[in-house]
Amino acid sequence: MEILKVENLSKIYGKGENKIKAVDDISFSVEKGDFVAIVGASGSGKSTLLHLLGGVDRPTKGKVFIDGVDIYAMDNDALAIFRRRQVGLIYQFYNLIPILDVEENITLPAKLDGRNVDKSHLKDLLETLGLENRKHHLPNELSGGQQQRVSIGRAMINTPALVLADEPTGNLDSKASDEIIALLKKSNEKYNQTIIVITHDLEIASEANRIITIEDGKIISDVRN
Repeated sequence: MEILKVENLSKIYGKGENKIKAVDDISFSVEKGDFVAIVGASGSGKSTLLHLLGGVDRPTKGKVFIDGVDIYAMDNDALAIFRRRQVGLIYQFYNLIPILDVEENITLPAKLDGRNVDKSHLKDLLETLGLENRKHHLPNELSGGQQQRVSIGRAMINTPALVLADEPTGNLDSKASDEIIALLKKSNEKYNQTIIVITHDLEIASEANRIITIEDGKIISDVRN
């Protein structure tokens, strides 16, 4: 089942001689339950692409369909609601709320959406993340790796169609990085969660089922592991 479809997607900054094509006429699709790595050097356009896929930024042209919905046909308010419900975002910096504990940070998207938290899903998620004994700790009482686990839980609490991770291990040491990638892979397998990871680290990318390589805003290779 196709969960993501991208058609002729472009993002252009500037005009005339200063025009930069950050994303240049990209098309591809992703099946539900796939684990995809998008790799490329700094400035290749991979982070811009991720923001376009997640509805964080609007394209200059082209379309993105998530679970059959043309996300850029929506106005900004409708897109914000859709993104909160259907897209989980994980960044290099954890962006946790310092006065909320682990459980409160994880369940924040559900509460912002006016939803009752599924207690059994939350319990299972905390156990999968290895945070069941840390659920009442504040962010400043956690290691960097544990804080990133909280951000993964926050991204997954609403069981979104897509989880998008932008350099999720970029702020971690090698041991914590390995744990986070293993955790994403486990979440992909356990929940059949579709995950797209942006990274410049080929070792991390090798854990994915599919590797898309970006250069100068274009896809130059797309291979399955």
